[in-house]
Amino acid sequence: MKKPRKTTTAITVISKIRDQAVSQSAALVVIHGEDLGKKYDLADDELIIGRSSKCDVEVDQDSVSRNHARVHHDGSRVLVKDLGSTNGTFVNDAQIEGDHRLRNGDLIKIGRTIFKFIASNNIEAAYHDEIYRLTTVDGLTQVSNRRYFEDTLDRELSRCRRYQRSLSMVLVDVDHFKKINDTWGHLAGDAVLKEVATTIRSRIRREDLIARFGGEEFALLLPEIDLKGAVSMAEKVRKLIEKHRFQFDGEAIPVTVSAGVAALAKRNEQGAALVKRADEKLYEAKDKGRNKVCS
Repeated sequence: MKKPRKTTTAITVISKIRDQAVSQSAALVVIHGEDLGKKYDLADDELIIGRSSKCDVEVDQDSVSRNHARVHHDGSRVLVKDLGSTNGTFVNDAQIEGDHRLRNGDLIKIGRTIFKFIASNNIEAAYHDEIYRLTTVDGLTQVSNRRYFEDTLDRELSRCRRYQRSLSMVLVDVDHFKKINDTWGHLAGDAVLKEVATTIRSRIRREDLIARFGGEEFALLLPEIDLKGAVSMAEKVRKLIEKHRFQFDGEAIPVTVSAGVAALAKRNEQGAALVKRADEKLYEAKDKGRNKVCS
């Protein structure tokens, strides 16, 4: 009788995802514009970005040329080059000429779309970190977004009720923003919004929060500041913007803002009610001729 053959069981070890090899290709991630959060891997030698449907990365905007820019490897570096576009290619707000070396975290602006360059080291982890950041930060202005503002407002309301402290907010709106877009173009309008955000952020306290609340509207959350103090802060912001020299492509752009201020009136007041009162005061400032603060 034939003896049964001995068999062995092969043991397969399923590795944890975090233990698996990470892709070594660099990537571009859309942080502002259509396809927000989309990742384009630089696995091939180059990516052509432009309005043409034949491009590797299609950006269908009037301000983008058919073949606008090229991102490519040269063996050891990743470079971006403008391909003679009409409106130029910008890296970290500076227009580039010829090949420009990209470094981790660089922001590439093509038309109204902004890409963030992620270098090859642990790219998947960096990508997921970036996706999380996109849920809290406005891609264009790099200040907090409305979602993060509303979450923070809820937390600050609870804290102020608990410790019986003041809380105020300011809504700031860029005056006649449509006119800026119509006169100087949408790229100029984007530049104005970024500079307004940067200018305000440079003057507020560390514990204060600035967020992009709407298209051309920003919100300031001011913990432990009463109505009088918030009005003073809003007036400083108004004067600062009025005196600031805004320019795009060598042309000066006059910019002013209007502001509405509200402070927590009742301990049980909800965040939506506080926002509504600040919004009503903002519209009052506009009705009174703009470039004003109302409370």
